[in-house]
Amino acid sequence: MGLFDGFKRQVNHHEAQLTPSSENRMEERFIDPEEVEVIEREVDDVSRETSSDVSPEPRQSDPVFVATPLKTYADKKPVKHVVGATKVIAILNQKGGVGKSTTTINLGAALGELGKQVLLIDLDPQGNTSSGLGIEKNKLEQCVYDVLLGEAALTDVIIPDVCEGLDVAPATINLAGAEVELVSEMARENRLKEAIGAIRGKYDYVFIDCPPSLGLLTVNALVAADKLLIPIQCEFYALEGVTKLLDSMKRVKTYLNPSLDIFGVLLTMYDGRTTLSKQVANEVRGFFDKIVFDVVIPRSVKVSEAPSFGLPITEYDTTGKGAEAYRTLAKEVIQRG
Repeated sequence: MGLFDGFKRQVNHHEAQLTPSSENRMEERFIDPEEVEVIEREVDDVSRETSSDVSPEPRQSDPVFVATPLKTYADKKPVKHVVGATKVIAILNQKGGVGKSTTTINLGAALGELGKQVLLIDLDPQGNTSSGLGIEKNKLEQCVYDVLLGEAALTDVIIPDVCEGLDVAPATINLAGAEVELVSEMARENRLKEAIGAIRGKYDYVFIDCPPSLGLLTVNALVAADKLLIPIQCEFYALEGVTKLLDSMKRVKTYLNPSLDIFGVLLTMYDGRTTLSKQVANEVRGFFDKIVFDVVIPRSVKVSEAPSFGLPITEYDTTGKGAEAYRTLAKEVIQRG
């Protein structure tokens, strides 16, 4: 009952169009029309007999994908606490598949549970943060792409109250063209920073989900961010490319954003049963020392399933080990200030 249902319906519709009509099949196979009527009556009888045994609706206990209502920022619920200085954190690793979008979604939801106001900015053209929270990207009129091109304010594209205390500025595939279109623009590295400046003081945390590259979109994130959170997968190639990422961060810090620094390193997809995960964790802690978060995010089927239902793990499997890990991470984030 997840996001794959739409894909299945499209496939079935496509197959139905390719299937010859019943008349064509009868002509090809020389089947008597009276035989067809007999077969159809038998199928109808079987269908009636078995229909009572098949429930057309999912059980209430089964998770069901429900699309997020596309509300506007004007519909946002009143904030019940005084918001202090906004902390803008870019979640980045140039290696794909390390849990950037998963961390963005679930850390944001866990902080929302703790009473914080959080904005997620999806800066990845794949839009995994958006779809992982039930946002139907094909129905969006504007997204972060329009913000970067100066055609919309950030508040124009924000979808509020996706979860408790959690808002999202979504992305679509249009964002893939932003890097090319911004090449000739003035101050192209500062577009996101300028957009975020207008909403500082309205959120406790702003998390930017970055694409797995070091292009212009990522540079925009690094210029806009106060700090950098690096998820690292507990597998063989964990540290590959991290040195290049750190070099890019240093260049941005030197020329564009002097306050940029690493907020924390997060170990993801940790499997305590394997020697490899333990070795990688030890290597990462040895390399980054105290900036590595104490909590590790375990490898979990439930964490992987949650996005297909448009839910964070804190709602999909509220008492599971994945949800508890992200709640612990949220508390660490608050403690670090």
